[in-house]
Amino acid sequence: MTTATLYEFELCPYCQKVRAGLELKGIAYERVQVNPMNKKELPTLPPSAPRKVPVLAIDGEVLWDSTEILGYLDAHFAGPPAFLPAEEAARAKTQEVEAWVDDALTFALPTVIYGTWGEAVKAAQVTARTSNFGFFQNAMVRAGGSVVMHQVSKRILKKRNETDGRAWLSREMDRFEGWLGEQPFVCGAEITLGDVATHGALTCIREFPAFTELMGARPRLAGWYARVAAARTDRRVGPSATPHAPPAAHAS
Repeated sequence: MTTATLYEFELCPYCQKVRAGLELKGIAYERVQVNPMNKKELPTLPPSAPRKVPVLAIDGEVLWDSTEILGYLDAHFAGPPAFLPAEEAARAKTQEVEAWVDDALTFALPTVIYGTWGEAVKAAQVTARTSNFGFFQNAMVRAGGSVVMHQVSKRILKKRNETDGRAWLSREMDRFEGWLGEQPFVCGAEITLGDVATHGALTCIREFPAFTELMGARPRLAGWYARVAAARTDRRVGPSATPHAPPAAHAS
């Protein structure tokens, strides 16, 4: 059985995309939480690769970029589910949804994770709890991380000409529900790439008030989210449920 290692940050929507893909393909994986400050846990990467998460080590390959990783999983693990449908229109649609996740949704999400001071404090606590920090770095993140995160949210809003993160996220969910329609999943009866990417990204906010607000106000979205979550649970194998410290070889 294939076992993979995913190098990640807990609140990274691109990492969560990959986690969704691994679980839906039934691939056992270990999680290594990477120190955001020095990224010392990352495996050796070629010079052309950015030192960013997610990075996936699988079957002797080291992969980066969430879209490329999901493509690799679909090509090498036949399924089910097949992330890319055979039918041309469905394939184009699910790729459009995945591109929207990368280009729009992943930028809206931090503004509801870090948008208020209370949310930013919670995000700093989650980051400190899950990342591979030393004692002093952990204390620094808990004490000052909320200030940095809140400023990140404000910068994203300004750059995107937005003023209200929740209103922005609501418009993006309107768009997703337009793709979803009355179907169980984006392209009909089966989970495809767009479902994988959107579900993974939204998982980033599940500990925050915006998630509860979304699911309470949008029964179609909540039903879809629950269906994908159930599929992930049914197909999940191995020790992926609990993050752990990196192996000693990566800790130096």
